[in-house]
Amino acid sequence: MEITIKLEPNIKQLELFGTADTHLRALRKNLNVKISARKNDLLISGSENNVKTTAKIIEKMQKQLTKKAYLTTDDVKIMLAQKDSAQPAETGHAISVYSPKRAIQPRTSGQIKYIKTMLQNDLTFCIGPAGTGKTYLAVAVAVSMLKKNQIRRIVLARPAVEAGEKLGFLPGDIHAKVNPYLRPLFDALEDMMDFAQMKKFMDLDIIEIIPLAFMRGRTLNDAVIICDEAQNTSPLQMLMVLTRLGQSSKMIITGDITQIDLAATQKSGMVEAIQTLKRIKGIANVTLTQKDIVRHRLVQNIVRAYRKKTKAKE
Repeated sequence: MEITIKLEPNIKQLELFGTADTHLRALRKNLNVKISARKNDLLISGSENNVKTTAKIIEKMQKQLTKKAYLTTDDVKIMLAQKDSAQPAETGHAISVYSPKRAIQPRTSGQIKYIKTMLQNDLTFCIGPAGTGKTYLAVAVAVSMLKKNQIRRIVLARPAVEAGEKLGFLPGDIHAKVNPYLRPLFDALEDMMDFAQMKKFMDLDIIEIIPLAFMRGRTLNDAVIICDEAQNTSPLQMLMVLTRLGQSSKMIITGDITQIDLAATQKSGMVEAIQTLKRIKGIANVTLTQKDIVRHRLVQNIVRAYRKKTKAKE
């Protein structure tokens, strides 16, 4: 069988085909088909079932590029792994959230391991570079558990540590000053429920997005507590956070230990906690790497370049 697919005019062929046609080569190898490009057309030939499956996967690839402007090798691998599934968005690894017809799908083997670890343990530490989904997937798991009535509230916290800027020079009251530090948490939530629902949950304190200091003195039961950017906590702050864990709750601690903004003489509370608690049952550690980065394809190259530069100085 042979069919021709007309490529979307707004799709860049380099992004669709992959560097050196890696995406097309993966389709050819896994589905035993021939694929050739002719201007804005793709010619696919092979057995009927394999050709139809290839066409469906290429359609998904184009839809993702239209919606998210990136397509990784791991995305293509996941699509190939799901080729026999009637509902790929509802695989065992997908996370159901409030947004209609939407499920959060892990894109790499590292992200799949991260989700399993969060669900299986009461306390999870996750370290990794920017763009690996540390915060996003933690929020997705929390929102999914809230939707399923497995918890009663979500608490999202971040230390307001200055990365070269001074809070005092920012305009507005204290809430306006800390808002930029909490913005990534708002962004993740807005991707999983509509604004009206998010505002309602926040008004009812079902969802709290707060600076880390606001957790002091509290015990959080029936909750998922997420401490983001935890590499910037002091040992005392980390101990305070860890001891907030109440009955029937989960805690997820995320951070990038290569981007610590504390004073050079101050030890990261996250690093100390991982070392101190590594042998306790119910506490797990996950490390995501540059292979798990799912932002623009250049982000992996940027992280790799800076890592090489750092190693060269050592």
